[in-house]
Amino acid sequence: MEEMLFYDRMQFAFTITFHYLFPQLTMGLSLIVIYFKWKFLRTQNEQYNQATHFWMKIFALNFAMGVVTGIPMEFQFGTNWAKFSELTGGIIGQTLAMEGMFSFFLESSFLGLFLFGEKLLGHKWHFVTGLLIFIGSWASGFLIIATHSWMQYPVGYEILANGKFVLNNFSALFTNPWLWPSYLHNQAASMVTSSFVVAGIGAFYILSKKQVSFGKLFVKTGVIFGLASSLIVAVPTGDLLAKNVVKYQPVTFAAMEGIFHTEKKGSEIVLIGQPDVKDKKLDNKIAVPNILSFLTYGNWHQEIKGLDQFKEENHPTNISGLYYAYHIMVGLGTVFIGLMAFAVFQLIRKKLFETKWILWSLLFMLPFPYIANTTGWYTAELGRQPWLVYDLLRTAEGASPTVSSGNTLFTLLGFIGLYLLLGMLFLLLVGKIINKGPQTENI
Repeated sequence: MEEMLFYDRMQFAFTITFHYLFPQLTMGLSLIVIYFKWKFLRTQNEQYNQATHFWMKIFALNFAMGVVTGIPMEFQFGTNWAKFSELTGGIIGQTLAMEGMFSFFLESSFLGLFLFGEKLLGHKWHFVTGLLIFIGSWASGFLIIATHSWMQYPVGYEILANGKFVLNNFSALFTNPWLWPSYLHNQAASMVTSSFVVAGIGAFYILSKKQVSFGKLFVKTGVIFGLASSLIVAVPTGDLLAKNVVKYQPVTFAAMEGIFHTEKKGSEIVLIGQPDVKDKKLDNKIAVPNILSFLTYGNWHQEIKGLDQFKEENHPTNISGLYYAYHIMVGLGTVFIGLMAFAVFQLIRKKLFETKWILWSLLFMLPFPYIANTTGWYTAELGRQPWLVYDLLRTAEGASPTVSSGNTLFTLLGFIGLYLLLGMLFLLLVGKIINKGPQTENI
């Protein structure tokens, strides 16, 4: 059973990690694309319209990859996680069906018009189709995170005699206290990814002295959006989400912060340290006393419960992985704020485009928001373990008893090979678009 559960989790972890590389860009990029189109309508500057066409091609490729890589996850609900689907389908089926019927169809229906219908529609209606794509992509994220939030903090349910979960309050799904901080945090994080991609490609154009005017436009747009979204990821959304974890999943918070033992007179915040789970301590730590208590409760001496206050069978199953995922996410988020703040400062001084170290940093940092988003999701998922539905349904109870570990491993290897080919094809196509550049687009 343990081997089967391991491969079930590995397969889902791999497929969802690869899949989310694409929606995190499309959600943020949809806003930047309609920003460029809006600027064109305001100024009639053709450069903005060319930028719209350039980025909507990259958006369309990302959207297609997101669809292709998202479908296998739906099938896993009925194969590897059939028991989970049987028990909770009456609840999670509601939001997942709404995501498919309303958000996905809205987004995909108008994508064709946005890509090919500008001459037919005219510029104003072309902007409207882009706005509908943006609404669809962000609504899709909302409904997916509503599902995830119910798993983190279940509300509005009752359990029948046969063990199945059913809704007794539909509106509770959308007033879940876990939902809005999670959703806004996730959307701001997707804006960070798209901002770094836009700024990074702009920096590439400037440094290579290729289509420099577009490079300057992309860098300027990317760093402004990037600073705003990086700050929002930290405060208020990240702060609110962390306080939710403290309130509703205190054992998860203790593991995230590496608090093995309760500190009675306030908890330190650990900047660097390596968790030793066996001996229940942090090695080689660098910490600042009482800061964590102040950030969490506004009180320097507030006690925060450590792992020693909870039953060991309810501890997260991978404390080290959770600890490192959380600290990588927070560390990278801090770097993003610092870099974007320097970039905007130089932009205000009108020296950004000549400051080579910032341009190189923007180019070099392009993959790191993907890492930060991935580790952020790992923090949420590893933190919820050993539960599928927090405090109600354990992960082992949701796996299908009829799918063997051998079958799961075989299909996992197949996914790895297929996704490797898809990833290489995606990079090749995006590389061709970037190499061609926006200026050569036929409007």
